[in-house]
Amino acid sequence: MGKKRKHNETTEAVALPKKEDAAPERPTRTLLGWKDKNEVNDDVEVEIKGNGDSPIFRNKEKVLVTCSRRINYRYRHLMLNLVSLLPHCKKDNKVESKETKGATLNELVELKNCSSCLFFECRKHKDLYLWMAKCPGGPSVKFLVSAVHTMEELKLTGNHLSGSRPILTFSANFEKDAHWKLLKEMLLQVFETPKDHRKTKPFHDHVFVFSIVDDHIWFRNYQISVPHNESDKLPRGGLDKMTLIEVGPRFCLNPIKIFGGSFGGPTLYENPLYVSPNQIRALEKRKKAGKFSKKVKAKTRRKMHEMSNPLEPDEFADMWKE
Repeated sequence: MGKKRKHNETTEAVALPKKEDAAPERPTRTLLGWKDKNEVNDDVEVEIKGNGDSPIFRNKEKVLVTCSRRINYRYRHLMLNLVSLLPHCKKDNKVESKETKGATLNELVELKNCSSCLFFECRKHKDLYLWMAKCPGGPSVKFLVSAVHTMEELKLTGNHLSGSRPILTFSANFEKDAHWKLLKEMLLQVFETPKDHRKTKPFHDHVFVFSIVDDHIWFRNYQISVPHNESDKLPRGGLDKMTLIEVGPRFCLNPIKIFGGSFGGPTLYENPLYVSPNQIRALEKRKKAGKFSKKVKAKTRRKMHEMSNPLEPDEFADMWKE
C-alpha cells in the first residue's frame, strides 16, 4: 500500500492572475458610440455642473397614437399606416370618446413616457377628427380629416424601407399667418423622426409633403427614386434624374380650433370657414325635401286647375252602352 501524504506536504497554490495580466474593462456604449469610462464620467460631470444642459441636443420625441371606440375600418387602417410610418410612436388601446377624454389621454401619455399625442376620434361611423396635442402643457389642434385613402386601397407603385427617416417639406403658405406657423412647428415635432433612434435607419429614402390648398393641409408620402449602375453606384449627374414615386397614404386636414392647453384650454384660433359635416348633411336633406315639396305643389296646382276648368259633357259618351 502507498504511504499516506503528510499534512506538511501541501500542493503548490495556483498562481492568481495579476491585475496587469487581466483583460481591460470594456468601454460603455452610448447613443453616440463607444466611450471610455473616464470620458463618460467627464460628460456626466459637465452635465451636472452645467445645470443639466447637455452639450449635444438629443431629440427624445415620442408620440402616442390611439383612437376612439366604434371607429370605422378605413380610418383604423389609416391610423395603422401612420403607425408604420412613425417608428418613434407608441400605439395604445382605444379610448372612450367622452368629455373627460382629455384627462384620460394626458394620463396615458404620461404613463407611456411620451411628449405628443395623435388621437383619432370617429363620430357617427362617418366623421373622423384628429387631435394633435403636445402634452401636458399644450398647445393642441383639432382637425377634420377628409379625402382619406389608405395604402391598401390606393395600390401605388412606390415603396420605401420601414423605419427610414423622412424628409419633411412644407409649402410657402405656412409662413403667411401665425396659426400656420404654429401648425408647421407642431407637424415638424410630431412627424420628424429623432436622430439615432433605436428603431430608425440612418438614411432618408422618402419625403412627407405638407401643402396648403383652399385653407386645408394636404398630406402626401413619396419615395425618393435615384438611378443606379450595376455596381450600385450613382452615375455622374444621377441626382438630376431623381424622381418621386407616391407611396401613400393620402388625407386632408381641415383645422377647426387651436387650443392653448392639452385637449382643451383657451381658444387661440378658430377657423371662420369651417362647416361641420352635420350642417352639410342637413342642407342636403333640405334640398331633397325641396324637390319633393315642389312635386306636391305641382300636383295640387294641377288638381285646382282641373277643378276650376271642368270639361264639357260629351253627348256621345252613353251611346255605346247597352
